[in-house]
Amino acid sequence: DAATIRYSSKPSRGPSTSTTQRAGENAGAKSVIVNARQKGNPLLKHIRNVPWEFGEIEPDYMMGQTSCALYLSLRYHNLFPEYIHKRLKSLGRAFHLRLLLVQVDVSDPHPSLRELAKIAILADCTLMLAWSPEEAGKYIETYKMYEAKPADTLLEKGDNDVFSKLVDCLTCVKSINRPDAIKLLASFKTLDRIAEASNDELALHPGMGHHKANRLHDVLHQPFLKAKKMQDK
Repeated sequence: DAATIRYSSKPSRGPSTSTTQRAGENAGAKSVIVNARQKGNPLLKHIRNVPWEFGEIEPDYMMGQTSCALYLSLRYHNLFPEYIHKRLKSLGRAFHLRLLLVQVDVSDPHPSLRELAKIAILADCTLMLAWSPEEAGKYIETYKMYEAKPADTLLEKGDNDVFSKLVDCLTCVKSINRPDAIKLLASFKTLDRIAEASNDELALHPGMGHHKANRLHDVLHQPFLKAKKMQDK
C-alpha cells in the first residue's frame, strides 16, 4: 500500500555511494549520466542540446551532482506495480532533487497517476508527466541546461515589467504555458528572435515539440488584421 511505504528517513545530503559520486562529478560538468538499463529508451535520441553518457549510477538519469530522475512507463507500471517502490527504496534520499518522470502511454492513466502522486509525495519526489518520448527527453535536457543557471533566469519578473508582458503575450497562444514562455524568452532573449526562428528551431527547444512550435510559428506570422477588415477601415 502506497500510504504505508517509507522510502527513507535520512535527510538529503547529496550522492552517497562512491560510484554515484564519481558519476556526479562528470554530470556536474557537462554530461547527463544515464543508467545502462535505459539503453534503447527512445527518449535518449531527443536529448540533443546537452551531451549524455552511460555510467554506473543508481537512478536512471543524473542531471547534476544533486539532481536525478527515475523513468517510469505507465504501461510498465501497470504490469509491474512493485518496480517503482523497489527503485525508490534503492535510491533513498541521495539527491536533493529526485524527479519521477512518468511517460503516459495508456488510454486511462488517471487511477495510476493518482497512486503515483501519493508515492511521489511520500518519497519526496517531483512528479513530472510526459506524453511522448520526445517530451520526456526534453525534460531531462532542460534540467541539465538550467543546472548551473541562477534562479532569476527561471523566475518570473514583476507584473508591470516588459518581461512579464511578453510572457503573457506568448501564453495567449494555445498550448503555450508560462514555463514554455519563460524558457523561450530566456533562450531567445527577444520576441523578434522567437518570431525569426524556424519551426525546427522552436521544436528543438526544451518542452516545445513540433505541435507547439508549429502553432506558435503560425500565430507569430499571421497578419494582425485580416485583409477584409483592413479594407473596411
